Amino acid sequence: MYWKTTRFEIPLDAPRVMGIVNVTPDSFSDGGRGAREAIAHAEALLRDGAHILDIGGESSRPGAAPVGLEEELARVLPVLREALRLGVPVSVDTYKAEVMRAALDLGVDIINDIAALRATGAVEVVASHPACGVCLMHMRGEPRSMQQDTHYDDVVGEVRSFLAQRCDLLRAAGVAPARIVLDPGIGFGKSVADNFALLPGQGALRGLGFPVLAGWSRKSAIGSVTGRATEERMVGSVAAALAAVQYGARVIRVHDVAATVDALAVWQAAGLPAATA
Repeated sequence: MYWKTTRFEIPLDAPRVMGIVNVTPDSFSDGGRGAREAIAHAEALLRDGAHILDIGGESSRPGAAPVGLEEELARVLPVLREALRLGVPVSVDTYKAEVMRAALDLGVDIINDIAALRATGAVEVVASHPACGVCLMHMRGEPRSMQQDTHYDDVVGEVRSFLAQRCDLLRAAGVAPARIVLDPGIGFGKSVADNFALLPGQGALRGLGFPVLAGWSRKSAIGSVTGRATEERMVGSVAAALAAVQYGARVIRVHDVAATVDALAVWQAAGLPAATA
């Protein structure tokens, strides 16, 4: 199994770590970086063992206000240009079709979209590219309002149905299945109980035939069960990452790369298998 992207076929025979690089003043966990600091951080994540870099210029924390197109482009494009020289797959975290197009024109490998390409023109941008990878995430509403409605009759079933529809739409537009990865959207319009139900629920998503990306790092669900503030959630985040891998996730999106890489090395040395169904 691999993830087909612009420049790389990322092997998914073992879990891959996606390091988070926020170029924002207000991300819930690690905002405040400009371009120079963001590149230095990206280089540090690679030294820590990251396999993929995920670069974003707009906060998606609960209650976050949207960022204008020109501001987002000004934040992310200089960082993307430099990151593309580092020899690893580079992802852009955006839901704007215009940012996707500009990033792909630079040579970016992956579009990571919290809105699963629902913005006008987004499907067309990805479908017109011959090889870029794409991660489709489930989110109800938008970051500013997503936590106002967190009721589901069947959270796993609803997330699966939504992502299946988005995959069908992409495949109908000509996007090869090997380019697609699914993200259940931990913390995006869901209660704490829903988030944890989506761990074993990853099996239902994998049943669609696509790899799963899990993003638990420093999320409020971890704070709810540990009582820890955002900056104190590294241990809980690593535990959640291992649980996600145990339930079959093949890509783990994290802030704390070194700790996650070490934990995965021990997990693999112990011979613990991932879920197969």
